[in-house]
Amino acid sequence: MDDRAFALVKQLRHELHEHPELSNEEHWTKSHLVEFLRRYTALEIVDRGSWFYAVYRSEKEGRRIAFRADYDAIPMEELIDLPYGSKVPGVAHKCGHDGHAASLAGFALEIDRTGSDNSIFFLFQPAEETGEGAVQCTPFIKENDIDEIFAYHNMSGIPCRSIAVIDGTAACASRGMILHFEGAPSHASAPEKGRNPAYAIGKVLCALPDLADTRHTKGLVLCTVIQVAVGERAFGVSAGTGELLLTIRALFEDELDALQSRIEGEALRQAGQYELTVRFSTVDSFPETVNHKESSDKVRDVAREKGYELVELSEPHRGSEDFGYFTKETKGAMFYIGNGEDYPPLHTHAYDFRDELIPIAVAMFKGLAEGQKGSEKASQNDEGHG
Repeated sequence: MDDRAFALVKQLRHELHEHPELSNEEHWTKSHLVEFLRRYTALEIVDRGSWFYAVYRSEKEGRRIAFRADYDAIPMEELIDLPYGSKVPGVAHKCGHDGHAASLAGFALEIDRTGSDNSIFFLFQPAEETGEGAVQCTPFIKENDIDEIFAYHNMSGIPCRSIAVIDGTAACASRGMILHFEGAPSHASAPEKGRNPAYAIGKVLCALPDLADTRHTKGLVLCTVIQVAVGERAFGVSAGTGELLLTIRALFEDELDALQSRIEGEALRQAGQYELTVRFSTVDSFPETVNHKESSDKVRDVAREKGYELVELSEPHRGSEDFGYFTKETKGAMFYIGNGEDYPPLHTHAYDFRDELIPIAVAMFKGLAEGQKGSEKASQNDEGHG
C-alpha cells in the first residue's frame, strides 16, 4: 500500500469517525463509501439498498473470493479529544468499524491498481452490532457463487500488529431475552389483593446460576442480567408488571437454544406459582462464528509470509459477530489484528481505531486474495505507516 493510498484511506477513516451512524441508520456512511470507491476506482458497484458491494471481475478463470467489512457505530459519547472526533451526540465509533470499512476500501484501491487472477468481492455491511446486517447480506454468497469469504476485527489485549486466529468456533452465539411478567396492581397497603411479579422475577434470578451451569455442557454457556424492572416509582402502588432482560451466550447454538428453553421453563413455573402470565421475545440474535480450518490455515500462511507475529488463540472470543451467517453459506474465516496488549478495550470511551492497522489489513487481504506461497515479507510500505 503506497503512501498516497494510505493517506486517502486514513482520511476516509477519519471522515467516517466524524459521522458515526447507528445500526440500520448508516445512510451517510454507505453513500460516502460508495462515493469514495467511485471516485478512486473503476470497480463495479452493486447497490442493494441498505448495503452494497464492489467487484473486481478477473478475466482469468480464478476463484471468487469475498472480503467483508462492517460500518455501524455504537451508542456511546465521544469523550476523548480527537481532531476527527464524533460530531453526533451520543454516537461514536468505539468498536473500530470505521477502520474496518476504511481497510476494505484501501484493499479495493490496491486490487483496482494491481488486478488479480481471482474475482474479488468487497462487501460493505451495516448493522453488525445488532446482528441484523449479515442476515440481510447472506443472499450475496449464493448469488455470486462465492468460494470463500474473509473478514478481520481489531482486537485489544494482543500484541500490536499481530495476527490472531483460531480454528472452529471463533465467536460465541448470543441473543437478548426479554421476559415480560403480567400480574395485577393493588394498593400498597393491600398487596395481597394484587399479583406482584417481583417475587417470581426474583426466583428466576436466583435460579440463573444453576440454569447456566457448564458442568453438563460441551462448552461455555453464560447468562448475564442486563436489566430488572418492576412496577413504577409510585409508593402507593404494588407492582403489577415487570420485565427481566438477559443476554445469553454459548459456544454452540444448540446449547444456546437449550439455555433459553431452561430459562423460559423456569419463568413459566414461577409465573404459574404466582398466578402471572409471562411472554418471551428475543433481540440481537447472533450465530456462532465458525472458522473453516482450510481458511484459517490460509490466514496463518499469509501472516507468516508477510512476517507478522502470529497469535494462536486458545479459546473463542466471548463476544458475538454476525460474520457467522456467512460461514454457514461458504468457507471462510475471521481473524484479528492486534491493537496492543495494553490498548483500551473496544466499547470503552478511551478506545479509537489505530490507523496503522490499515496497511496490515490490506496486506493480509491481498495475500488471501492471491493465495501467495513463499512471498517476500511485507514491504516497509505494508508495515510502516501510522
